[in-house]
Amino acid sequence: MDSGERETLLIIEDEADIRELIAFNLDLCGYEVLKSADGQEGLDLALGHKPDLILLDLMLPGMDGFEVCRQIRKHPEIAQCPIIMLTARSEDENMIKGLELGADDYITKPFSPQVLVARVKAILRRRGDLKKKSPTGKIIQARDITIDIPRHEVRIGNKRIELSATEFTILQFLAENRGWVFSRNQIIDAIKGEDYPVTARSIDVQIVGLRKKLGDHGPYIETVRGVGYRFSGE
Repeated sequence: MDSGERETLLIIEDEADIRELIAFNLDLCGYEVLKSADGQEGLDLALGHKPDLILLDLMLPGMDGFEVCRQIRKHPEIAQCPIIMLTARSEDENMIKGLELGADDYITKPFSPQVLVARVKAILRRRGDLKKKSPTGKIIQARDITIDIPRHEVRIGNKRIELSATEFTILQFLAENRGWVFSRNQIIDAIKGEDYPVTARSIDVQIVGLRKKLGDHGPYIETVRGVGYRFSGE
């Protein structure tokens, strides 16, 4: 995104009152807001406009939020776009499933517009910070996993592994500090910034999803019982 250009956010939410409330508050903050009440239309908007972040309701008619998330992660041009799921408080299993499919975060309904805006700003700020910190041409070689930071790509041999933005930053952080053990809260602070309102449980879900995508290389991310996680050394 060019300097001075407004960040574009896409809301995919079938409940008109919620959709308009979110849009109103994000518009007040200066974001360019796209809206959709339908999963397929939302996916088409994402592919056409390549937004900086997507707010995605899970319980959509037709193509539900799970399938929208799955399809987004399959398209290289938008695969790295952060996704915040919108879920009901009683949808604990759905929240876990959404994170496993590659969503980066979630917020439960009913929610405060101020909390949602703060969550959006935190993700976009962290994403921008990572880009600024990543030196041109920096590549991390962690055993036989190649992490190309400028391209935001992970490869095992010649095979490209599609990761969500959060999965990528977790892998980058652990691989840059291989051999060191980090608690869940330390990982949250490192990849999201201090006081970011995400639970340790969601880190566990992201690690599970990351290991699955790494396949036979998943065990490189070790669980240290009672402490947290580390990327195993050479």
